[in-house]
Amino acid sequence: MNIHEYQAKDILKSYGVSIQEGVVVDDNSKTEEAVKALQQKTGTDWVVVKAQIHAGGRGKGGGVKLAKSMDEAKQRVNDILGMQLITPQTGPEGKKVNKVLIAQDVYYPGNSEPKEYYMSVLLDRGLGKNVIIYTTEGGMDIEEVAEMHPEKIHKEWIDPATGLQPFQARKIAFNLGLSGQAMKEMVSFVTALYKAYENTDSSLFEINPVLKTSDDKIIAVDAKVNLDDNALYRHKNLAELRDESEEDPTEVEAKKHNLNYVKLDGNVGCMVNGAGLAMATMDIIKLSGGDPANFLDVGGTANAETVEAGFRIILQDPNVKAILINIFGGIVRCDRVAQGVVDAYKNIGDVRVPIIVRLQGTNAEEAKKIIDDSGLEVHSAILLQEAADAVKAVLS
Repeated sequence: MNIHEYQAKDILKSYGVSIQEGVVVDDNSKTEEAVKALQQKTGTDWVVVKAQIHAGGRGKGGGVKLAKSMDEAKQRVNDILGMQLITPQTGPEGKKVNKVLIAQDVYYPGNSEPKEYYMSVLLDRGLGKNVIIYTTEGGMDIEEVAEMHPEKIHKEWIDPATGLQPFQARKIAFNLGLSGQAMKEMVSFVTALYKAYENTDSSLFEINPVLKTSDDKIIAVDAKVNLDDNALYRHKNLAELRDESEEDPTEVEAKKHNLNYVKLDGNVGCMVNGAGLAMATMDIIKLSGGDPANFLDVGGTANAETVEAGFRIILQDPNVKAILINIFGGIVRCDRVAQGVVDAYKNIGDVRVPIIVRLQGTNAEEAKKIIDDSGLEVHSAILLQEAADAVKAVLS
């Protein structure tokens, strides 16, 4: 589950990570009050207005602007709030900005020049260890650094049995070229960041940039956090941070019905029980000349209600030209699923795309008879190849 920058910073701050302070507003009429509160809290004069969407590259799209006065801050908020922000990560359709973060300007003059770093914490599945990835080349073009100068990317793997050790935090600070007070600050920063990552059961913490200020403070200027959906039952307070307006509406609806759904760009809708069978179904669709329009796992206990919900979700995609239902009847009987398909078809009404149903397992033959005798335009199959042939036929 992705969360907004301001929410991520609140989490970081609660674990002792120094952050760029800010105030969130969703209405320009609240700008003056927010700016005054921020100025009183931080002593800052200038502020930065930052669009809050679930995508990176906001600065490149015009979603991050500096304001040097109250009037300018109001203008910046007015310009960004409600805009359709297009970044390299949103696609050409962009995302609507419903909130902005008015943050303190931390690039103030001092004894030295500010310096930006990059740091992230995530799981290295191949090694079964968490890894801290960091570089001296922080900022907006981190992807180019990774591609053009991989030697500048450092990695520190953390043994889950022992956790982050003090010498590892010092090593990170040393590799970033820090010394003195800045090095001490970075050691504390890394230690607190890793604790926040572990204790929230996150799958990603990305801070870009981590800033060394002109007076040698180390702070998180931006923060991208992805929380592990499978662990949210342990973190009710974090689950409440979900912003459904930032998610695909069909995926939101699917979650309400406990369906595992991911929208894709193809033309054949898939409804399957079991992730492995779903992947095989997507493969057979490709081999048949089609493209999967989604991944949809209805689980091992599919019934009429879940089948109908899956139907409705798939049919919301205008690109779908056919639907392939592929159910293995192990826990659930195939005849019950078949009856659910027929009932769902009748309840939905005007279904204008061909439907291929492949049911295999317990009572598969009875299920085929239910489909064939329903009088509906539903093609039944028992073998996977039969289903593939049917998909090919309806698409040609």
